[in-house]
Amino acid sequence: MAKRKPTQKRKVTPDSDPGKFVRLFSWIIFSLGVALYANTLFFDYTVDDAIVIYDNEFTTKGVAGIPGLLKYDTFRGFFKVEGKENLVAGGRYRPLTPVMYALEVQLFSPKKLDASGQPVKDKDGDTVFDPYQGGRINAVKLVGHLVNVLLYALTCVVVFWLLLKMLSPGGQAVASTGYAPFVALTAALLFTVHPIHTEVVANVKGRDEIVSLLGSLAALYLSLRAFYEKKPKLSLAAAVLFFLALLSKENAITFLAVVPLTYFFLTKAKFGKIASQTFPFAAAAAVFLILRTSVLGFDLGGEPPRELMNNPFLKLVGNQYVDFTPGEKMATIFYTLGKYVQLLVFPHPLSHDYYPRAVEIMTFGDWQVILSVLLFAGMGIYALLRLTKKDPVSYGILFFISTLSIASNIVFPIGTNMSERFVYMPSVGFTLVAAVLFYRATGSWGRPTKAVVGVGLAVLLALSIKTFTRNFAWKDNFTLFTTDIEAVPNSAKLRNAVGGELIAQSLKPENAARKTDMLTEATGHLTEAVKIHPGYKNPFLLLGNAYNYLQQYEASIQAYQQALKLDPNYAEARNNLAITYRDAGRYFGEQKGDLNKSLGYLLQSYEMSPGDYETVRLLGVAYGISGNIGKAIEFFTKALELEPGNADANYNLGTAYFNAGQPERGQEFIQKAKEINPNIEQERMGR
Repeated sequence: MAKRKPTQKRKVTPDSDPGKFVRLFSWIIFSLGVALYANTLFFDYTVDDAIVIYDNEFTTKGVAGIPGLLKYDTFRGFFKVEGKENLVAGGRYRPLTPVMYALEVQLFSPKKLDASGQPVKDKDGDTVFDPYQGGRINAVKLVGHLVNVLLYALTCVVVFWLLLKMLSPGGQAVASTGYAPFVALTAALLFTVHPIHTEVVANVKGRDEIVSLLGSLAALYLSLRAFYEKKPKLSLAAAVLFFLALLSKENAITFLAVVPLTYFFLTKAKFGKIASQTFPFAAAAAVFLILRTSVLGFDLGGEPPRELMNNPFLKLVGNQYVDFTPGEKMATIFYTLGKYVQLLVFPHPLSHDYYPRAVEIMTFGDWQVILSVLLFAGMGIYALLRLTKKDPVSYGILFFISTLSIASNIVFPIGTNMSERFVYMPSVGFTLVAAVLFYRATGSWGRPTKAVVGVGLAVLLALSIKTFTRNFAWKDNFTLFTTDIEAVPNSAKLRNAVGGELIAQSLKPENAARKTDMLTEATGHLTEAVKIHPGYKNPFLLLGNAYNYLQQYEASIQAYQQALKLDPNYAEARNNLAITYRDAGRYFGEQKGDLNKSLGYLLQSYEMSPGDYETVRLLGVAYGISGNIGKAIEFFTKALELEPGNADANYNLGTAYFNAGQPERGQEFIQKAKEINPNIEQERMGR
């Protein structure tokens, strides 16, 4: 009897089993997305995480704070005072991801405890949670990063599904020519590994971008299924997903242009059908806009703020800021648009910050501007000429331009020149164009050759390495700021941020040996910040702090005075100035023996803060040492009035009376001091 030949397993290809092909590469894409960002899971909070998570009065209340998140501007919970959230024109209503954070805080954060170990309650009687927990890595941070990574990986899979649905004949992944699977897979993999997405994924706050794009793409995917499979219920589901995308971030509204473009370019739908498939998206957008208007009012942006950190199109002329000329403004905008394309093609160097003057004032005489204008003109001409041909490259270009328009500063001001997160949604169009051009250039009409696969894998590997290594910059604010200052040294905001972090780090016990060097480095960054933006008050405040810690009190006082000159109501600068006068008084009295200078500083501190016990006490000491016993008694009496239960305050006053020749009166206060603290004399002798 003849032996039967073993059955050979068929290779899974798009032609042999499209379903298996889709499932296999869906898992590969998802796993790749998770693997690339797994190193972010134990990172700290960074930059805007304070606004939406650990310093937001609504989020930190957990579930109890959700009504506030739904009721107000997204920044209201951070500023805690109505009106301050409107520093950037237009307002923000993005409650979905803050609600997600509130749920995570409720489930995974410890309760905030007071000094006695009791749970802290806010003014409404709600429990307050502590998502930061002293800066230590904790469960809520881990969950926050994990959710970002999983949602991003899912978005990458949806990009693959959507492009396969869009590019396959009749929406079916038959792939008889190899075009649809090749382009869909290449674009999805490129999207997954692209380093420009690190800001969105590694920063927990970036979830608004992730959910906005995920909801928009998933809605379009369901809409196409509803169209091809004749299932109207899927259109309703698409509308719900699109509404959630809008609740995450308003830039999803650009899909009102993307959806009809998709049906026009990639289906055979007639105008009426395109309109009917777009209607659920328009209806969802209308509901969102009504809801947004009811919360924020009707505001299309209005007049931009007259402050450089929230309006990059201002320049210093003489001693005041004036608007860019129209030519300077448009040239600068075109430069940033070209910069986005450059970072998509060659993503280096990357930065989380592009505030003034990371992008300089540009003119149409700058070659970068000219190149950008030519690039976008060429893209626009190509897209229009190939419109009737329904060229997917034309579609990708229009997708890119449509979704980028809302963050371009052309439609309305966004408060900054540019940001890498703003190109997250448009990058879908870029990856589609790149994949189609790669397909055409390599002649992969059938199955791609080993050489083509090798080139593609080499590019993906290089980008993956860049993404994985770039993630480490997002470990914490200190690492991020000190890394990115190398890429954008002309950003006043980043210089200020680096200076602030260096000051904060210098005060940690483990950095005691480096404290002076770190503070000196901080003053260098802060000085550069005010050179770039002389009207920027925060660097002056931080300069005052740094010089105070360096015991350079004259420089500290000058910095605080400059901050108050810029903003006379700057409470923090006023408070710190009073403290610095006090510290200077102590320093010149105790360490320099200059009583006149000491008294001068202490009296200025007292004038600003007459209720500060330590200032009043030091004045009593200084007057006592100088021999002015009457003044010493006066200020020691005031000190005792401020803290009547303070043993030292009683003892000081008693000693002053003894020195004034009134021993009975002196003994009265010294006896009171001993009653409060029986060991006071031994303690004072041991000082």
